[in-house]
Amino acid sequence: MITKETLAGYIRKSIPDADVAVTDKTGMMDHFIVQVRSKAFEGKSLLDRNRLVYAALNEPMKDGRIHAVEIKAETP
Repeated sequence: MITKETLAGYIRKSIPDADVAVTDKTGMMDHFIVQVRSKAFEGKSLLDRNRLVYAALNEPMKDGRIHAVEIKAETP
């Protein structure tokens, strides 16, 4: 299990200017909707934006704390 704050911290560590909102999709604390707004996404495709977020969440996804994540990656 991972908290929403910890999940957001992983993203902010990798994308320092990120404005992150996390929603627990199922109430089980392992399926999330993550909305990330960052200047780091400017000029990047949707796929590249998602890759940045997935890279930030690599550790908790590998160890099973995150089972599924829906990403909304936007520029400011």
